[in-house]
Amino acid sequence: MIIIAVGWQVYHLTGRVLDLGLVGLSQFLPFLCLSLFAGHTADRFDRRGIILCCLTVYLICALLLLTLARHGNGSVLPIFGVLALLGIARSFMMPASQSFLPNIVPLAMLGNAVAVNSSTFQLANIVGPSLGGLIYAYGESSKSAPGGAQWVYGGAAGLLAAAVLMLVFVDIRRGASRNSVQFSWGHLLEGLRFTWHRKTVLGAISLDLFAVLFGGASALLPAFTRDVLHAGPEVFGYLRAAPGVGAVAMAVLLAFRPITRRVGAYMFGGVALFGVATVIFGSTQHFWVALTALSLMGAGDMISVYVRGLLVQLETPDAIRGRVSAVSSIAIGASNELGEFESGTTAAWFGLVPAIVIGGVVTLAVAVLWAKVFFPMLWRLQTFQQLKDHGTDGTSRTS
Repeated sequence: MIIIAVGWQVYHLTGRVLDLGLVGLSQFLPFLCLSLFAGHTADRFDRRGIILCCLTVYLICALLLLTLARHGNGSVLPIFGVLALLGIARSFMMPASQSFLPNIVPLAMLGNAVAVNSSTFQLANIVGPSLGGLIYAYGESSKSAPGGAQWVYGGAAGLLAAAVLMLVFVDIRRGASRNSVQFSWGHLLEGLRFTWHRKTVLGAISLDLFAVLFGGASALLPAFTRDVLHAGPEVFGYLRAAPGVGAVAMAVLLAFRPITRRVGAYMFGGVALFGVATVIFGSTQHFWVALTALSLMGAGDMISVYVRGLLVQLETPDAIRGRVSAVSSIAIGASNELGEFESGTTAAWFGLVPAIVIGGVVTLAVAVLWAKVFFPMLWRLQTFQQLKDHGTDGTSRTS
């Protein structure tokens, strides 16, 4: 809901697609600087406590955005400042939350837990944008309302307060203890070293980084909605929710029919579907075609996320899971927030529609290069059991 309101509000204030990219960049820069520290923190301290602190900062950010929308002077700089604070909280939130799941469910249920957790997250990605777009449109159209952005930020603050309260009651599985190792640069960089030497992890993380980095069509949705479809914030909300619809549908399917064979091919196939759907989205001027293409983007991304998530969790010891999750978080943050900046910059250079189409084509190229040139062992990966039985160089883990 917050991202919907920020994107539409910023584009309404300036009318510049580059500012849509700066929305992502303002979150990514603090995220990049702090993620490795955040991963080390997630391995040393209570992960639930870290998540609680981050949710509280999210709540503060929502209240600050509400205040700016009510009393702001029309400048977008304070909004970017709040987004930077949001990026700081997110840098600590992602490693803690990504490494928290194995601490609350048995490892034998981790595959289904990843699918269920992803589906609930994507459900929020459906309801949030749709609801945010409708609330924003109502606030703008109603003379008695204080304004669309204010309504959205107020509602988001209430939901974040509820999230803080609910997390208090989450029980941590017995035996999940924190690492008592003290801070050092060696321990701080251990996640990077592990990721670099474990080629399957490196390939999966970097695939997501570069594929989504150049396929960030979602960042340009406010401009696409207004300038190509000639529609308002309610249609923007539907389009923003569409990837979540496709992702949830795929997550439900994966929960009942998990991927057990040719897992590498499925991961690359998901990325390829994301790229093809991005090209279709950028090439259309029809709402229903755009909605379908965005749904297919979400479905393809969910396949990749499912395989990559299980691969990284199964390959990583719990003692360094937070630091490895921090590396993964940097890649995800780069592909999302930095990808938004790349999309905004490309759109400013080449135009809105060419930027989206070019991004989809580059995503397809990345999938081919990673599968056939840089990480062919991922393409050949048949089952997750291979990760348990063999190292990434094909040698036995027990040898």
